[in-house]
Amino acid sequence: MKRKEGASFLSRLFVYLRKHKKSLVMILVASVLGVASTLALPLLFGRAADAIVGEGKVDFNALWIFLTVAGVLAVVNSVMEWITEWTGNKIANSITCRIRRDAFNSLQRAPLKIIDRRPIGEILSVEIGDADKMSDGLILGFSKFLTGILTIVGTLVCMFIINPVIAVVVGLITPLSLFTAKFITGRTYSTFKSQAEITGKQTDVIEQSLGNLAAVKTNNAEKRYAENFDEINSELGKDSFKAIFYSSLTNPTTRFINALVYAAVAFTGAMLALNGGALTVTAGTLLSLLGFANKYAKPFNEISSVLAELTGAKACAERLFAIIDGEKEESEEGKADVKQPVRGEIEIKNLEFSYDRSRPLIRDFNLSVERGQKVAIVGPTGCGKTTLINLLMRFYEIDSGVIKIDGVDTRGVNKRSLRSSFGMVLQDTWIRKATVWENIAIGKKDATREEIEEACRQCFADGFIRRLPKGYDTVISEDALSQGQKQLLCIARVMLVLPPILILDEATSNIDTRTEIKIQRAFDRLTKGKTSFIVAHRLSTVKTADIILAMKDGNVVEQGDHAFLMGKKGFYYSLYTSQFEKN
Repeated sequence: MKRKEGASFLSRLFVYLRKHKKSLVMILVASVLGVASTLALPLLFGRAADAIVGEGKVDFNALWIFLTVAGVLAVVNSVMEWITEWTGNKIANSITCRIRRDAFNSLQRAPLKIIDRRPIGEILSVEIGDADKMSDGLILGFSKFLTGILTIVGTLVCMFIINPVIAVVVGLITPLSLFTAKFITGRTYSTFKSQAEITGKQTDVIEQSLGNLAAVKTNNAEKRYAENFDEINSELGKDSFKAIFYSSLTNPTTRFINALVYAAVAFTGAMLALNGGALTVTAGTLLSLLGFANKYAKPFNEISSVLAELTGAKACAERLFAIIDGEKEESEEGKADVKQPVRGEIEIKNLEFSYDRSRPLIRDFNLSVERGQKVAIVGPTGCGKTTLINLLMRFYEIDSGVIKIDGVDTRGVNKRSLRSSFGMVLQDTWIRKATVWENIAIGKKDATREEIEEACRQCFADGFIRRLPKGYDTVISEDALSQGQKQLLCIARVMLVLPPILILDEATSNIDTRTEIKIQRAFDRLTKGKTSFIVAHRLSTVKTADIILAMKDGNVVEQGDHAFLMGKKGFYYSLYTSQFEKN
């Protein structure tokens, strides 16, 4: 039978709670002691009141004892509350950290197609914002929920022992509190869930506009992004209003019920005191009962607030669990590593691939590359050049056919081993906040300083690096360097590793012409004896390639070297001449 969403959420939460058994026992013990000490106070105050019989009839010894014990119990209660809240915060933060870590690890193991289909801003919103909201809800849950339940049960028991009639009266009003709590949490769940989803959209708009602010300004698109943001913000405002409206009902409704309970106890106690009989109450007893009524009603107020927060936490947690349970790359267990040394012979037979099965992209593609050959892939935007590279690296899995490296089907080897055989320089650069040498040594952590500097000299990056404030020890980030400088560092990474197979996807697109000529010479040295794939739009860079693949609409329409394809005067010829001849 399919479990309800709430049950699923709780069962998932208990899995994370198992590692905190000692802390949970500590919370339980502290809560019991705290509730016991606070419930003893009304009894002591009632006894103290009964010790004052009238003028000149005061039992000062008993009064002193009751008040002293009450003072000690008040201190004990404060300490127990501190232990409960501190331990609850510790557990909630630990669980949140583990869930956030599991979500991040799940994203790391997700197929590239899953990340490509989902806006980055939405993922960031779930990973950071939803985790924080869930943490806030759990902290309240651990610190208030258990204590509140124990207080309600304990108060009813004490009242029943003192006076069963008054306990029954209070018990009859209790369902009203439960109905109120259920009504509020039921209404707030859908609004909190909707809020979290809309916040993800809003974060994505912010990430898109600020991450590409220069392009937005260049295209005068500020107004369009502002209107898009306002539209989403307005939608968020409507959902926020609903959530605030229902959650704001908590205090007034629970306070009304609290007053109702207090009035019922006072009225019933007064009637019993006037009528006398077996169930008559003294002034001190009535004072105790009123104290219990006050303590009985207070947890309902707290629990209603906690349930509202837990409802929001549940909505956020479910979005996190959806990431954790998301599709993962197939298990690599039992798959062998690529045989070393890698020669770099690549064979593709009858390859079929499409992002959407209803729209075929690459069909019946065949290619044979010998060791050390340079393969250039050219064609208009969207023809499948980068897709072919993604299939070689197994970022996407082929629909049918086979890709072999050194005669071995790549689907039968470990992905980490396969990808370590490739070196990639992409048009989109990636620089992390770290020193220059740490950025370059990402692919070879044991590289020496001399090796790193030599790799930088090979790609003509050494000069600008030494002009930085601390040279190779300068801490850099995405915004600290120009696009060309960042691309030189990415090239230096590949120079350092010297992999057997190279992929250069528009690797010099952000570099000036003079430096590009030097980089091409460096690439010639780098690719000598190594199999390389070059994705290029500037066809002047591929004239020396051994094989040129001219792609159109996902298919290789022409294949051969530059001289052969120019002689055919076909598709490649038209591409090449369009770049170098005036219309």
